[in-house]
Amino acid sequence: MKKIILFVFLTFVLASCKNESEKGSKEKPGLETENISSENPNIILLVGDDQGYPYFGFMGADYVQTPNMDKLAESGTLFTNGYVPQNHCRPSLQTLMTGTLPINYEQDVEELIKEKQIPEDSIVGFKHHAMRHFTTLPRILAKKGYKSFQGGKWWEFNYQNGGFDAGMTKGWKKGDKKNDDWFLQFMGGDGRQLARATMQPVYDFVEANPNNPLFIWFAPELPHYPFDAPDKYYNIYKDKDMTESAKRYYANCTWFDDGVGELVRYLKEKNMFDNTMFVYVNDNGWEQAPNQEFRHDSLRWHNGGDKGKLSVYDQSFRTPIIFSWKDKVDANQTSKALMHSADIPATILDYLNIEIPEDYFGKSYKTLIEDPSKTDRAIIIGKATQMRSEDDMMGMKIEAYWARTNDWFFKWNLTLDTIALFDMKTDANNDHNLAEDNPDLIEDFKTKIEAWKQERTK
Repeated sequence: MKKIILFVFLTFVLASCKNESEKGSKEKPGLETENISSENPNIILLVGDDQGYPYFGFMGADYVQTPNMDKLAESGTLFTNGYVPQNHCRPSLQTLMTGTLPINYEQDVEELIKEKQIPEDSIVGFKHHAMRHFTTLPRILAKKGYKSFQGGKWWEFNYQNGGFDAGMTKGWKKGDKKNDDWFLQFMGGDGRQLARATMQPVYDFVEANPNNPLFIWFAPELPHYPFDAPDKYYNIYKDKDMTESAKRYYANCTWFDDGVGELVRYLKEKNMFDNTMFVYVNDNGWEQAPNQEFRHDSLRWHNGGDKGKLSVYDQSFRTPIIFSWKDKVDANQTSKALMHSADIPATILDYLNIEIPEDYFGKSYKTLIEDPSKTDRAIIIGKATQMRSEDDMMGMKIEAYWARTNDWFFKWNLTLDTIALFDMKTDANNDHNLAEDNPDLIEDFKTKIEAWKQERTK
């Protein structure tokens, strides 16, 4: 595997993972640190957690208060048709770290398991730590002298596994699996406190690294459930003409927005803002219109409406993507070009004149940022492996594929033997299935998906 970091991993013992990860992993040849340049920008990757793409002021939702994100969108290039590869968070986050699709990340992990002859009873544990074997974005940036920080949602056991120099997610002990809060530890542990409870770890990291360009993974667990925003956010919506579940979800959206605002204000105080590139993306979609009430329905209250998280509709995968860098990215630019979240790490590397790994799925969108009238991808194809289930809050395993072009959203669920086609110009909410009226289009989408599957399979 081209992306696998070549180093000898003598044993895998869960109890020693923390000590092992602190030693770091050997990088591929060619990742030696270059001279640090003051021209290299700080890079902050802002990741929304369960943030539906419509629910920002800059996306037209004047009923949601997101002033700081609105300013960020206005200050750079906004891609309104961004897409993540999966309908839930962990695979999407892995893509941001590795520039690869989930289908290929999983194949690489399986190859590692065979290569290292991991015993069957240790495979699950090994997968928690698999990312330590990949050339992640922080490891690549290190060759330009970057120091990196992880804060927020993080599934890969601890920050060291991602190649970060510092972070909030420290891992867990084997006995923690018996605790009631085990799943919360699994999804990020102390990292989940970012913006919800504290910003101090980010500030401490900045203070500790005054002479290096910085990469910051800023992924608060917001607006993710629980919808428990403090009163100063909830009261913005308290008397609005909308459902209670909408009020509470939008309050969490504003809470995330305020965290972004606090970070921006801090960087301006430190005279770091002008030389900082901000990039925003969601991890997956969500559905919560002002008139929808979900509190009586645990499945939808925790996942959004039927078009939200763990569904196979456009809204489950779509995200705005923002690039902002003062005086380097022109302000007030909007692009309707299709963009994949895998293109984000490739674009960051291009701005830094770092060679993009040849096995990246993502491609640089720097030229589209410079000229938003251009287009690139004619189609984005993805595979969904989980779906909403009335029998299991965590979802059911499926094999399904989806595709988005400028005009259409197509979904093909092999597990349930269903097909749907939606006209994105007249039916962005995917309410009217036009599959029966367009047999030729259906066959064309199937052909493209089969070719994509063949290309993605090693």
